[in-house]
Amino acid sequence: MSTGPEMSELPAADFYDFESLLNAAEKAKLAQLRSFLDAEVAPHAVGWWNDAQFPAHILPKIAALDLAAPDRRQLSHLFTGLVVAEMTRVDTSLATFFLVHHDLFVQALIDFGTEEQKARLLPDALSLRSTGAFALTEPDHGSDVAGGMATTALQVSDDGGTHWVLNGAKRWIGNGTFCDRMLLWARDAETGQVRGFFLDASLPGVVRTKIENKIALRTVQNAHVTLSNVRVQEQDRIATVNSFADTNRLLLGSRISVAWQAVGQQLAAFDVARAYAVERQQFGRPIAAFQMIQSQLVKMLGNATSSMAMMVRIAALQDGSDSDATMAQVALAKAHTTAAMRETVALGRSILGGNGIVSDYGMAKIFADAEAIYTYEGSHEINTLIVGRAITGVSAIV
Repeated sequence: MSTGPEMSELPAADFYDFESLLNAAEKAKLAQLRSFLDAEVAPHAVGWWNDAQFPAHILPKIAALDLAAPDRRQLSHLFTGLVVAEMTRVDTSLATFFLVHHDLFVQALIDFGTEEQKARLLPDALSLRSTGAFALTEPDHGSDVAGGMATTALQVSDDGGTHWVLNGAKRWIGNGTFCDRMLLWARDAETGQVRGFFLDASLPGVVRTKIENKIALRTVQNAHVTLSNVRVQEQDRIATVNSFADTNRLLLGSRISVAWQAVGQQLAAFDVARAYAVERQQFGRPIAAFQMIQSQLVKMLGNATSSMAMMVRIAALQDGSDSDATMAQVALAKAHTTAAMRETVALGRSILGGNGIVSDYGMAKIFADAEAIYTYEGSHEINTLIVGRAITGVSAIV
């Protein structure tokens, strides 16, 4: 029987109480999200992850939380970030679905869509009656996709009017196996410009294959997508997108969200490791009584707190009227928080010992999912070089 304190008596992982910066309405909405996650997600997340199955049945319940497009309701960027962190804290895969759909697909409709496209597509996307994906990376082009994009779009005019013919392949497309539409990027076969399309994923010539045997984000349905002479109507082209700079506007926001995911991963690891250390008995006492375990827990908390502090500042820059977060500032945040996250989850896995390598105890899932966060939305190396270019004026990226 445990002789340690009740978990409710211990300080929260948000050790400096950054949540106190939210207004009353935002605090209430975050509490609502926590209640939903505790009841509907936490009891099942490991099972979904083990089975590599996405829980599509809970999408209407997520929609009912009304968390989409918070900027349209004057909610702060700090609140938006804490929503991502809290989702990640309970299930990284669900948070990844959320940010792909909302931060990339829905946000692109809001930022770049015509009034006709918004009227036709946005209501269903906001309510999750339809789901979206973001199709940018390719089998041979990840970090270099800006200059190396091989997927092509050829404009064709005939008796049926103007349309586009897409050919190529996309890979690692989150939500790609089941989404209704993809925000898909291709290079104009005639001009070389980057084009964007709200692609109907059911069109003839679109083949989606689930990527199997992942060790991270197993609940996320990543797809390999091939495009063979896919005819897309002009009304589904994003008319305001003509360069990769437009793509970068979306990637800036999603990179911020992934850095918040790194915060959520660390909070999750700390929660699991601390609870285990307080309960686990060795040599006649809880392992939390040993100095090395306490040192590891404090290091985990310090990493999580410093990462959260960095993201709170990024949120303040986003909410400021005079300036916004730059790509270099966001790249530093993503690189730093994910590196800290890697150390944090490794310490947590160590605290659980042998139990840390089986998903039953939660930590193995946290540990494995961290590897995906470390890589996507700009690898640690690429983000480091973006910051290096900013502080030296010299680019190390060819």
